[in-house]
Amino acid sequence: MVIATLFILLFALMLIGVPVAVALGASTLASAFLYTNNDLMGIVDNIFNGLNKYTLMAIPMFILAGSLLSRGSAAARIINFAKSLVGHLPGGLPIAAILASIIFAAISGSSPATVAAIGSVMYGAIKQAGYNEQFAIGTITTAGTLGILIPPSVVFIVYGVSADESIGKLFMAGVIPGLMIGGMMMIATYILARRSGFKATKMASFSVIFKTFRESFWALLIIFVVIGGIYGGIFTPTEAGAVSVFYALFISFFIYRDIKMKDLYKIILDSVQTSSMIFFIIANAMLFAHFLTDEQIPQTITQMILEANVSPIMFLLIVNILLLIMGQFMEPSSVVMITVPLLLPIGIALGIDPIHLGVIMVVNMEIGMLTPPVGLNLFVASGITGLSMGQVIKASLPMTLVLLLGLVLITYIPAISLWLPDLMFGY
Repeated sequence: MVIATLFILLFALMLIGVPVAVALGASTLASAFLYTNNDLMGIVDNIFNGLNKYTLMAIPMFILAGSLLSRGSAAARIINFAKSLVGHLPGGLPIAAILASIIFAAISGSSPATVAAIGSVMYGAIKQAGYNEQFAIGTITTAGTLGILIPPSVVFIVYGVSADESIGKLFMAGVIPGLMIGGMMMIATYILARRSGFKATKMASFSVIFKTFRESFWALLIIFVVIGGIYGGIFTPTEAGAVSVFYALFISFFIYRDIKMKDLYKIILDSVQTSSMIFFIIANAMLFAHFLTDEQIPQTITQMILEANVSPIMFLLIVNILLLIMGQFMEPSSVVMITVPLLLPIGIALGIDPIHLGVIMVVNMEIGMLTPPVGLNLFVASGITGLSMGQVIKASLPMTLVLLLGLVLITYIPAISLWLPDLMFGY
């Protein structure tokens, strides 16, 4: 009865338009009041203890660093470098947009920021080159989702805190899946372009490639500074967030000189608003998770599934279906915070690696960014192009199918996610 009341209240509140974070907190408080004798004043302690985690400090730092770089010329420099490498291929400009998205994802850690930064520059250029809107917006919208899979990823940080797993391992686990899905998108774009009659052009000269590389060098270097610093043992993932902010400030003010002091207030304000939204979700989700644990709900569900002899293969299929549905209606961090307390104990009991499960969750959240009614990337793409939501959804469909294929491979071939962290950490 407790489980039914909790989830009925949660989804009823969301259906009438209550924000997810508020729905989480309100349904938990109502269920606790109706079915338990717990001291409700202890809720404040639960929320504070949930947020009082050193690892969470990385979230506002990476968000601020991504904002600094996306407001300046870093994205345009990365795009020029990508175009010099692959722009001569059939589908070269859309492929360059995908490559630039992969690189920028490793800088920003944010999917919407990647779509906005790359899309605002590449959309017009791709159309002017003769490609239709499907090429122009479909590839940009879908490639931007890699921002939450390729490290540093805010969603991986949220999962790591919820599951009590190493952020460093999760970051490494996202590298090969991110590159694999990005590569699959490039191949699909190349094939579609060839079928549409586009032909290869002359490859950029070495001097042009070197020139664009030199111009984008300082933006590209942040990837090696942050990721190399983490895995070289120089600083922790949380400290890497602070390093990325100082590095972004340095190159924006002193190298590229594309941000003025007067711009800083607006950039910081936008970052604070985004961070506050995420932390409000986390606070209420922590309360939700604490109530689930107190009432032994995850343990009860785990026991039921084990007694039903559900195989790991079937469990992962159920997980994917559940996450794909939830991703249509909820923001990624919300889905992760709600589902981890329920799914992780079952996964562990069935022998599924928590790191592998985390990657599966994040790939599902990528697809959720592309599915209505709440797919955030769809809204961003619609805003920067002026196209309707229906047009953006239709244009994104071919690459969404590529993402689904990538999800199947990642789900049932654990080595794609686990090989690199196993190599790096030997766990």
